[in-house]
Order: sequence, then structure tokens, then C-alpha cells
Amino acid sequence: MARSRTVAVYTSDDVSHYGFEDHPFSEDRIHAFWDEMHIRQFTDQVRILYPTMATEDQLRLFHTPDYVEKVKHHSKIGEGLLDYGDTPAYKGVYEDAVKVVGSVIDALRKVMSDELRRVFLPIAGLHHSMPNTASGFCVFNDVGVAIKLLQRDYGLERIAYVDIDAHHGDGVFYPFESDPTVIFADIHEDGRYNFPQTGFSYEVGKGPAKGRKLNIPLLPLSADDDFLMMWDKAEAFLRRWEPQFVFMNCGADGLGGDPLAHLHYTARAHGRAARGLCEIAEDYAQGRIIGVGGGGYDLRNIANAWTAVIDSFLEVPMR
Repeated sequence: MARSRTVAVYTSDDVSHYGFEDHPFSEDRIHAFWDEMHIRQFTDQVRILYPTMATEDQLRLFHTPDYVEKVKHHSKIGEGLLDYGDTPAYKGVYEDAVKVVGSVIDALRKVMSDELRRVFLPIAGLHHSMPNTASGFCVFNDVGVAIKLLQRDYGLERIAYVDIDAHHGDGVFYPFESDPTVIFADIHEDGRYNFPQTGFSYEVGKGPAKGRKLNIPLLPLSADDDFLMMWDKAEAFLRRWEPQFVFMNCGADGLGGDPLAHLHYTARAHGRAARGLCEIAEDYAQGRIIGVGGGGYDLRNIANAWTAVIDSFLEVPMR
């Protein structure tokens, strides 16, 4: 079966509903991105796909049954907190969060069946959610579920998760800390200065996974040059493990001016990282890469960072 040489993006009003009123994680984020996609005339160059629902059984690959039931309960009554205070419930939050997970699963299936090669999901990458709790605006961990599916249904042994969001991807790191099949690389603001206060350089994995995790904390005010220097280290690390599939968390909160972080990147960092990961995917993973939007709370930065990723997804030659 011939591969599609198009880049796919998931979007619709449905997927934009995952967000919170009067909250940094608002429904406006996807609209800022899509407006910029139109301005740059990228909308005609990508295949547009629409969200789909995950099943409860799929959620339970990563999340505990009790936690899934908790989200369903608070979603029905439309009030309460799903964590210690950052992630409020609202009516329908369960369904909205399940669409995020379902869309990543749908993308994964299409990539693994050779229907697609590169996919971007702007409202996904909810990397703080843990198996038994929400955290940091993240209800269900879409990539966590997707990794479990790649392991169970496709038998992959080297799955790369690469995170350039300003905040450490703790909800992926700790559940897979001892799992040697997950090759983890994360560049983020130093946990001494920002949520979730984790992701230190000595955290390199445990047991059979020791040495297969790379955490690179950057000091506040770090800019493109700092990121790009560390990116070379991350890329060399990933190439050493020859991943069979690549996930990229493209959080835009590392750009200067984000209200919830203190880094000073420009979109150049995102373009460079996406380009490097596409090349790694072409070299080792049959081109298979899924980008997820992650965080980012300045609308202009979101537009610039995420479209820089799309630009790289479109530009890097496919083999």
C-alpha cells in the first residue's frame, strides 16, 4: 500500500471544546492556530481530519477505573475539581477529554496502517495527567494511552516521546520511568522555578530503563541559542536508540511572553525540533511521527510555534 505523502491536522469546533472558562487553557487556543494556518496558506496543503471518541477500555490502558469513573461523575454534575485545584470539572468535560484521546488513537491507527505519515493534533499532549488523577489542566493523558496501544497492538519496542513544552512531561515520564520501550527526551524550564517541580537531569530512568530517559532543564530566560545547543544533545540521544515511532509534544509556552513560564524561545526552536524529529522518523521509524500541541497560553505564540511545526512537517523530504 502506497503511503500518503500528506500531512494531516485534526481540527473542528468539537475538539476546541476541551478548555476551561476564564482559564489559561481556553477554547481560543485552537482558533489562534487555525487563523495563522489560513494566513500562511497551510490549510490547503494539509489533510484535515476530525475528532473521534476513545472507548472506556482504551482509557483504562493508562488510567485507573476509579479515576475514569470520577471524571464521568464530575462531568455529569458539572462541578468540582479533578485535581488539587488547576483542573476544574464542567458539564461534558469527560466527553471533550475522550475526544482528545480518541483523536490521537485515530491518528496512530492511520499512521500505523500507512494511510498517513505525519500528523499534528493541536489540542492534545495533555502530559501532566497521571493514571489516577488530573493535573495541570490535563484530564486524560492521550499520549500515555497511545503508547500503551503501540506496545499492546503493534509490539513496538522503541517508542520515542520528545517534549519541548516549557513544563516537564511528568505524566509521561513517571508512569514509564521503568519501561525500557519508551525513549524519553524532555527539554523544559528547570523544575526549581516552575510547575511541576520535576524533570531534573539525574532522572534518567530506573531499572531496565536506566539511561533511556533524558531530562534537560533550562534556567529561566533561556533563549533560542540555549535551546538549540541542548537540542543537539537530545537529537544525538534519540538517534542512539533508533526509535520505531516518534511523538513530539510541541508546547508553545517556551516562547517569550508566555504567562506561565519564563523562557525566551522564538518559533525557530519549534521549527528546528520538528525538522530534526521528522528526519529521525524518516531514518528509523518509517517516517512515523505524531505532533501534539501541548501547552502555551499566549495566543500569538501558539500561532507562531505550531505553524512552525507544520512548516517543518511539510518541508522535510519523505522517502
